[in-house]
Amino acid sequence: MSQIQAREITLEVGDKEFTFTLTPQDVTKYFNAMTANNKVAPSFNLLSSTVLPAEKAGLREILANPVMTMQIAGALLEEYAPDVEIIVKKPLSTLTA
Repeated sequence: MSQIQAREITLEVGDKEFTFTLTPQDVTKYFNAMTANNKVAPSFNLLSSTVLPAEKAGLREILANPVMTMQIAGALLEEYAPDVEIIVKKPLSTLTA
């Protein structure tokens, strides 16, 4: 399986476009920062640190709404994820005599 490298992803949010550059390290840092009581801050940090510098001010206006922050981060991560089919194999039941 090939490794995911840095990817540039553009999301359209309302009438604005934002371009993010994500690396495996960015995503790892995001997941490591997530806790049961801390979800919005890691999402905010991921988006703020990976958006193009020229677009940061416009993005931060939108990120004032925590629901928007979570939705945008979710869309970004979904696009970044590789398209892999995963099948869970169930063990065969064996009868013992």
